[in-house]
Amino acid sequence: MDDSRRSADRDLEQARAALERGEMHHAADHLAGAIAHAPTLPETHELLSRLAARADGGLELFPLEQHAFVGTVVARAHLLAAAGRPEDGLPLLVAASGHTPGVDWAGVPWVIAPELGVRMEPGLLAQIVMQLCTAIGDPAPEAGRDALRPYLTLVRHAVDAHPEQAMLLGAGSALARRLGEAKLAVEWAVRGARLRPSKLSEIWLGYAYRSADRIPECLAALRRAVMYDPEDLSVYADIAGTLADHGRLDDALAWADRALAKDPEFDCAVHTAHRLRYRADGDLAHLVQLADFQRDHPDATHEHTDLADCCADQPWLSRVPTAPTMTTDPAREPFVAGRPSELAVQRLHRIAHPLWPHPPAAYDAALGLVLVEPEDLLALIAGPPPAPDNEVGRALATHDPELWARCAQVWACLGLLHHRTDEPWARSARRRMLVELAVGGTDQITEAALFALVTSAWVEPDARADVAALVTRRLDEIAGAQHPIAWSVAHLALATPDLGPDVRERASAVVRAEEDFAVPLVPRQRRLGVRLRRWLSGRTTR
Repeated sequence: MDDSRRSADRDLEQARAALERGEMHHAADHLAGAIAHAPTLPETHELLSRLAARADGGLELFPLEQHAFVGTVVARAHLLAAAGRPEDGLPLLVAASGHTPGVDWAGVPWVIAPELGVRMEPGLLAQIVMQLCTAIGDPAPEAGRDALRPYLTLVRHAVDAHPEQAMLLGAGSALARRLGEAKLAVEWAVRGARLRPSKLSEIWLGYAYRSADRIPECLAALRRAVMYDPEDLSVYADIAGTLADHGRLDDALAWADRALAKDPEFDCAVHTAHRLRYRADGDLAHLVQLADFQRDHPDATHEHTDLADCCADQPWLSRVPTAPTMTTDPAREPFVAGRPSELAVQRLHRIAHPLWPHPPAAYDAALGLVLVEPEDLLALIAGPPPAPDNEVGRALATHDPELWARCAQVWACLGLLHHRTDEPWARSARRRMLVELAVGGTDQITEAALFALVTSAWVEPDARADVAALVTRRLDEIAGAQHPIAWSVAHLALATPDLGPDVRERASAVVRAEEDFAVPLVPRQRRLGVRLRRWLSGRTTR
């Protein structure tokens, strides 16, 4: 905050000097910068008023271009409001809030003035509020809600002035529940549904009840929405998700199946069904099928997080597991000469991270290593470089110093997957190099190479039988020898597509034995991993 204020003060000083010299465009540029740093600073708005007075309103100094600077957009919004056109300025302010919801763009008097709620056409305001709701998340992050509350105040004033506008009540309800105002969301949604019964009003009402944890009323409203429009399969998916979240998994699956019976490729229903089936029986095949669906249907109606939600916190499906310190297997033959290039190290530093949403996402992220030569990637695997001096590197150094080397080797192996991808899997160089790494010893290089092979099975169906057979052999060898990496390799097996049920059961038994009865290093390391994972995910301030 202090840095932002200092930056705003510098911009203001330069804007004043430019204004005194009559350099209006320079003054406008610096004012836009000051607004971006401190959007509610009174001195900024005072100088903006002076500029507007000198430049016949000043609107031409803050043009809307294709990639306009956010400070320019917000300054134009304030000038439009000052010119008696707040209804034209509000959409610009909302666009800025949608861009960075946690910034207090709307914390200015003209937004919360009762007159604006009276003046604005209710239908237009409802549309603007719905655009804001789409951008800020559902629910909005708690840390940024105060910055969005001026819009809720505006809707309150508009509802008081136009109490019979059902669309405004519904849109206001959607905003209220996003900001944690569940009681108000229900009140407005009930009023809107009574004024104008419709599918949309019942959906708003159902969501409002859900935010207030009134689940029977929520489900009743959503079922009424289905009666209005039996072909809107997104409502089926919402009902299924709500039922599942409250322990009614069989009923939830029935609703998902009803949707799929109408359209087997409707993305919301497909994602919901696979997620619920995975919750029901834990079979990885559901997640692999979901990944295949996502790959084959890139143009979904909206972004889904079902696959990432199911993989979250699971070793290898979403993270590099921590493990006891281990040296490279002395039996492993040297597989590279020389050191990696500095460019290769820099590229690895940019992408290496102990977390990823799911294996296909890790594969996509490793595309950043596509220009790194295989020799450099092998050198990174043989001798991981020091951790980078950035937030991730410092976090690993603080919480789990040994984890960086594992991350580096994992990502370098993933980089090998992007080498000569035009070659068919069975005869490919990428397969040959990774298999040699996976079977050439028993150490953390084995784990990294196996994970890359498992990832290839997620993204290349033709590789699945081959990878499953290799993982099965390595699991039997490593678990049979009671090697320290058996627990990790068992988790790799559990993350492998098309693995036989008997092999999966053997892997599960290894995991259970390690976690329940084996040496205490694995549980201890896993607790440390949880702490680190929360830190890196931004779920703790410690």
